Amino acid sequence: MTDRIYIQPLTTVSGPQAVDGKAVRLGGSMVYAREFAVILRRNGAVAERMLATVDTIDDVLAFMPEEVRGEGRQQWEDLRKVHAPMELGARTVRLDQPQVMGILNVTPDSFSDGGKFMDDAEAMREQAAKMHEAGAAIIDIGGESTRPGAKDVWEGEEIKRVEPAIEYCVGMGAAVSVDTRRPAVMEAALAAGAHVINDVSALRYDPRSLQFAASSGAPVVLMHAPGTGEDLHADPDYTSVVFDVFDFLKDARDRCLAAGLAADKIVLDPGIGFGKSLADNLALLNSLPLFHALGQPLLLGASRKRMIGALSNEAPAHQRLGGSLAIAQLGMDAGMHILRVHDVAETVQARNVWRGLRDAALTDFAGLAD
Repeated sequence: MTDRIYIQPLTTVSGPQAVDGKAVRLGGSMVYAREFAVILRRNGAVAERMLATVDTIDDVLAFMPEEVRGEGRQQWEDLRKVHAPMELGARTVRLDQPQVMGILNVTPDSFSDGGKFMDDAEAMREQAAKMHEAGAAIIDIGGESTRPGAKDVWEGEEIKRVEPAIEYCVGMGAAVSVDTRRPAVMEAALAAGAHVINDVSALRYDPRSLQFAASSGAPVVLMHAPGTGEDLHADPDYTSVVFDVFDFLKDARDRCLAAGLAADKIVLDPGIGFGKSLADNLALLNSLPLFHALGQPLLLGASRKRMIGALSNEAPAHQRLGGSLAIAQLGMDAGMHILRVHDVAETVQARNVWRGLRDAALTDFAGLAD
């Protein structure tokens, strides 16, 4: 018999003062949760689900089987963990508000830009500068398409694609991540000045990746994808997609810690759109606050994804701005620390308005008499 426990934030409030301090700040973000579901999963099925608050969480955990209580207490602590800023070269990226990561694909078959940033160096530089000036905290550079059915890329070709873009972005003062699953590309990218490794295979694609990442000292983004080989979208087999993705990311985190990667260098991504149906993606998006219980900064990458087209009369990728912003706001409301997007200026504007609303909500009670 296998028991697993999960603590899922259910209701959020404008701030702790609205509920006499009886709220939890999720992952050091600007989002506060009041009520929580404590869920016991036994052999893949939900066996118990209890409602808890700050006042009752100890009693609820005491009711759970002894073998999961320690994990439950750890998740309760991790939900409230305040994450240190990311020091990326000369730039400091604070995680106490949502940060925007701009996507720069230098591939011939990107689903969103059709390869124009690989074929035209001037267009690539212009796009990078535009994102940087618009407020992207990080620019994420990828030289391999990971859309369903994309062709495999030789690592030498991938390096040839990403190096000039990395060098240009670093030269203009940007913090840079490299979107790759190959250790040779990781090494070349860091040598060119990149600061972060963003691996859609969670360091599973190549057995050398994990040790390289640990020895590099660079922050790493670990994303969920069901596939283990060339096709990351292959063989999805979920008992319950939300809990299965949570368990995968927990195992990925623990594998990295065991390899010597520092806890403050690990960022987690639920992998929206990778080997997931529309229903799977919607379930994950509606459960994003759960992932704070893993105790790591969280990244959400849903910009222009196929699910937006499926929900909006099959709008093509370049016409999915509205849906992308809707999901970005959902991510902000869930306390996501990093939003990986194509439309940086628009998302930064949405973030700034959201931030203003949150700031105002946190001070709404300041003028009330005792």
